[in-house]
Amino acid sequence: MEKRIRLCAALAMVLLLTACGQAPAEHEREERLTVVATVFPAYDFARAAGGELAEVRLLLPPGAESHSYEPTPADILAVQERYLFLYLGGESDAWVETILESVDMQGEALRMVDCVDLLEEETVEGMEDHEGHDHDHAEGPGLGEVVGYDEHVWTSPKNAAAITRAVGDRLAELDPANAGTYAANTEGYAARIEARDREVEDVFAGVEDRTMVFGDRFPGCSTQTEPSAATIAFLTDKVREEGIPTVWYIEFSNHLVADSIAEAAGVKTALFHTCHNVSTDELEAGATYVSLMEQNLETLRENL
Repeated sequence: MEKRIRLCAALAMVLLLTACGQAPAEHEREERLTVVATVFPAYDFARAAGGELAEVRLLLPPGAESHSYEPTPADILAVQERYLFLYLGGESDAWVETILESVDMQGEALRMVDCVDLLEEETVEGMEDHEGHDHDHAEGPGLGEVVGYDEHVWTSPKNAAAITRAVGDRLAELDPANAGTYAANTEGYAARIEARDREVEDVFAGVEDRTMVFGDRFPGCSTQTEPSAATIAFLTDKVREEGIPTVWYIEFSNHLVADSIAEAAGVKTALFHTCHNVSTDELEAGATYVSLMEQNLETLRENL
């Protein structure tokens, strides 16, 4: 409730600001297309597709969590005034829909989840309800039951290439005079992503057991959700029994769960970067989706 009140207050401030002055006319806009993206993958795909022809802004600050992010009035204005707004869609950034329903969008919006087919998330052995996480099941979902859809669509390089192409197509529609440049930019970057995907396939082709254990957040849960002691025990036993050499964790995790499982099983831990967001240092160093996937490739080769 408190979060909703703060969001409503921000929206009220935006309405007040827009009422005090007219929105900029089309000819007053900058020559380059202006794009706002909520999360790093969308930001990276847009700047690759747009190149010098687009000005792309990352809405979420480095290290911010999209699930619990609270936009400022400046953020809402930025969304309202851009030619193109890119966001994930779905439950992960439900606050975006509230903004879009409350402001007069001057440009277009594109949801990443609409660019690809979503994978179903099923309950597998060892998964169970977590304290404080509400499922619509009296006794919890059964084994093999679909509990939702994976909205982290960019983690598949194939999807990332498809989303890049969708962004490039939308930019070309908005700026048809430069459609050829957007197409060349898009295909060049999509090809680099697909090359990394083939390398990942090559890495796993030489691995007999492709099981990866992540001692981290669980599907559909917030960053604060922790697995139960029973789940940790199950994962520890699985690592031991199957001889899994590494327990993985993701960026911005405290990796306490991974450390606990790895210590009990006598194995190592390693970072797998999902590219959901980046740190200030990574952003300033010029990190891209491709560079982070290359980092993952090296880590996979060393730890599988």
